[in-house]
Amino acid sequence: MTQPQHQTSSSRLHLGAAYYYEYPAVGEQPSPERLATDMRQMREAGLTLIRVGESVWSTWEPRDGEFELDWLEPVLDAAHENGIDVILGTPTYALPMWLAKKHPEINGDGATGQPIGWGARQEMDFTHPAFREHAERVIRQVVGRYAGHPSIVGYQVDNEPGLRLLFNEGIFAAFKEWLQHRYGDVQTLNEEWGLVYWSHRLTSWDDLWRPDSNFQPQYHLAWRRFQASLVDDYIAWQADLVREIVAEAIPASAGRTPFVTTCIAYEQAGVEDASLSRALDVASCNVYYTVQDGLAHPSDAELTPDWIANGTWGLYELADLAYSSKQAGFWVTETTAGGIGQSAYNLPPYDGQLRQVAWALVSRGAQAIEYWHWHTLHYGAETYWIGVVPHDREPGRIHAEVAQIGADFSAVGGLFAGATPDADVAFLYSSDAKWALSAFTLGQPLGDARMGVNPDAYRQLALPFYRAAFDAGLQVNLVRPEQVVGADAVFGSASEFAAARPVLVVAADFTASDAMLDWLGDYARAGGHLLLGPRSAYGDEEARARLDVKPARLATLAGVSYQEFQSLASPVGLVADGGPLAGGAGGAGGAATHWAEYLRPEGAEVLARYDHPHLAGYAAITTMPVGEGRITVAGTVPDQATAASLMGWAAGSPVAGAWEGVPESVRVTSSSLADGRRAWFLHHWGWGSASVAAPFDVVDAVSGEAIAAGGVIELGDWDVRVVVSAG
Repeated sequence: MTQPQHQTSSSRLHLGAAYYYEYPAVGEQPSPERLATDMRQMREAGLTLIRVGESVWSTWEPRDGEFELDWLEPVLDAAHENGIDVILGTPTYALPMWLAKKHPEINGDGATGQPIGWGARQEMDFTHPAFREHAERVIRQVVGRYAGHPSIVGYQVDNEPGLRLLFNEGIFAAFKEWLQHRYGDVQTLNEEWGLVYWSHRLTSWDDLWRPDSNFQPQYHLAWRRFQASLVDDYIAWQADLVREIVAEAIPASAGRTPFVTTCIAYEQAGVEDASLSRALDVASCNVYYTVQDGLAHPSDAELTPDWIANGTWGLYELADLAYSSKQAGFWVTETTAGGIGQSAYNLPPYDGQLRQVAWALVSRGAQAIEYWHWHTLHYGAETYWIGVVPHDREPGRIHAEVAQIGADFSAVGGLFAGATPDADVAFLYSSDAKWALSAFTLGQPLGDARMGVNPDAYRQLALPFYRAAFDAGLQVNLVRPEQVVGADAVFGSASEFAAARPVLVVAADFTASDAMLDWLGDYARAGGHLLLGPRSAYGDEEARARLDVKPARLATLAGVSYQEFQSLASPVGLVADGGPLAGGAGGAGGAATHWAEYLRPEGAEVLARYDHPHLAGYAAITTMPVGEGRITVAGTVPDQATAASLMGWAAGSPVAGAWEGVPESVRVTSSSLADGRRAWFLHHWGWGSASVAAPFDVVDAVSGEAIAAGGVIELGDWDVRVVVSAG
């Protein structure tokens, strides 16, 4: 029997925007004339997709139990007539005020007994039965009204879930039940969390203290895991409900089923995107980034701790993170059109940057790019979050560039259906480690900070290694611990993974399981090059310090161990007498930053030592052959140049290595196409012009121009060319 196909199987690249017909300008009402104008302008921009309906529960249900559902029909009909597909959102992330008044108890608590209050969005306890009752009712009304409409290719449930951690009474009670299910009894919890410390031993579950003032790291990790599980369950509940409603309207014999997704904001406090995405047919996400000179490459811009990707490398890291949610192509349901921000502080992108970013996202697996939003709002908190069409609603510079992207996407047709981003390096990304390390301080060990916490510790320790790979011209595949070990593994055995991904970076993986650490050893023995970064193989799954010699379960294989470590208040020099780092460390003034482990070589070759009176007796970076492979241990976060040298040495010849003599401001990435060919993306991230010689015969994917081997490919200011191998 033929299985229904989700409509994500459409072969074209989608280009779209969030569209709010229900947000007219002041003094106007939604009108057929405005709708017709919007649709014409969308066609002119090459849009093939809009997202609608997710933000206006009070429009769908202006009063308790009174629904107004017909207002969207003209939009869906017009979209269908104009060849534009639709994602319909469930409106559950922004509550109507009548519901807040009727059930004040559903207000979320930002701390125990401290309600968040109303006036923003996502202020509710989404686990509360009263909220769920009303949410289900509006979902059934909205989805049921339009299920089967030919314009709808997918549903977005909720929006940017997991914005904040919640402390309501019911949630705390559910947390205790979650702990009981996980640990069984109080005595086991006492032992697993080490609650003998500071007299925290419990005699009953009712003894558990509130999370607000918790200082116990095992509790902290459990609380974060639990909060993420609530978000997972909430999104899965909505996804199942939507599927149930749609199934009643679209018979299986129809051969198509609209997909279900949600818009993930990756740095939300309550989100674990990989586990959340298991309930979705496709992963979708926000991609917001620093524009103008923030996209220059190369760059020494610092890592920022917020949700806006900073630097070109940060843009690619966010895209690779989105791909890793399901290890599959993803949809971008929101991204930068004009200036972004909830104030008049505004930076619009330079000419060409939107097109550059669109193709960069496609190169890493994006199948749809949707701007937030179509027409810029004239009121509300996001008045200065600029859309494709500005406040005067006359198409301008942004619309023209989006139209160029639309023409590009139309020209390539279904070329990128089933494309897979290439990778030279795999990078293990762990939400558990991120949560665990956020309970500890990192960096400045002086003053009040020495007893504080650092929510961004994991990213500060781990992401410089991703950035180093990017700077070295390498492409990265982010993977998750549960994707390589356990019941949800998708990559096969350690030896199969080593064959597919011969370099694996594991930095700051503080909470690795025994199985994960043993798998890493097997990976190296099977021929993989394991690059183990700081704070890895130290803690266990409960964020407890392991009894083993560090790096735990890997010290003998790696030929190195350590007992001591320290925070670095300022960079410490690195010295490399020879070997792969001689050009970066020492000779180029390399440095150790953030953290220093006192590595004691026990058979391993020393690649770099600390240049410091006390630390000079210890290694900073070592390497050791293991079976068919190798383990390299970096006990610090090397400076940008040294880290790039380390990554370049570990990876050897990259996929893009055939493109020789590439200017420093040009970045070459690639994807493997379903027909066996390879697509190459040449980005010039800067001002002026750049020239790249084709190393073999290629064809311009957009224009169809054939370029012979040795032919020059010209790039202008903030420009991109996409070519396909001719063979």
